[in-house]
Amino acid sequence: MFEYHGWITVRETAADDDDEARLRRIVEGLRPRIAEMAGPHLLDLRWVNGEPFIHLGGSSNHRSAPDVVGLFGHVAEVAPGSYGLLHVRDDEDPGRENEVRVLRLARGAVSWHTEALLSPCIPTLEDPFSG
Repeated sequence: MFEYHGWITVRETAADDDDEARLRRIVEGLRPRIAEMAGPHLLDLRWVNGEPFIHLGGSSNHRSAPDVVGLFGHVAEVAPGSYGLLHVRDDEDPGRENEVRVLRLARGAVSWHTEALLSPCIPTLEDPFSG
């Protein structure tokens, strides 16, 4: 199972003084990639109170399309002032199958961390298998 939930605040720079026209061009440049990832999962790019946000979530049997991790890396490249989190539970990730992991986007870089509030999945989220 590959379950994910995340968000990104899209910003051109970390100075919080984005030029609105440049930021709009960045957001319009993200739209085709997001449209290409469209499917039955949550994936939304919209402006809220004058700022662009991406929200995403879904679950599939295996890590596959959409490439949500790749989307975070792409946003880091084109809008290095962006920030956000992606929580991932991937029971096929060797050595990490009992963890919820967090991909952090900040200042143009992405990094993986263990989510201490939800890990280990067993017994924090689920009972041990008794069969």
